[in-house]
Amino acid sequence: MAIRFEDLPPQVQNQLQQLQQFQQQFEMVVQQRLQVDIKLKETINAIEELNKVDEATPVYRSVGNLIVKAKKDEVLKELQEEKESLEVRKKALENQEKRLKEKIEELQNKIQEALKERAG
Repeated sequence: MAIRFEDLPPQVQNQLQQLQQFQQQFEMVVQQRLQVDIKLKETINAIEELNKVDEATPVYRSVGNLIVKAKKDEVLKELQEEKESLEVRKKALENQEKRLKEKIEELQNKIQEALKERAG
């Protein structure tokens, strides 16, 4: 027998709505973390490739719609800073993801208990 949303106690309705919001937030955080992961891998690859070339090799970087010649050490420094920034962002997103997952599980358990009490 299916239970209609309208037939649930207001507290359970609120919990279900909260659960849905947490799930949406969780999905957004996961997407952001995946994007940061991709950018971090690209940055690490760029650093590795740049470390392979000698000082005499010309290095170029993208500035808006232009590609301009740059000094290898300056580009490496910028990439290192970007890498560090991305690592911090990734860690923050992982922590946020973990907290949201815990809240979701906690709410799911509360809702299941309330529904068991109602059915029992």
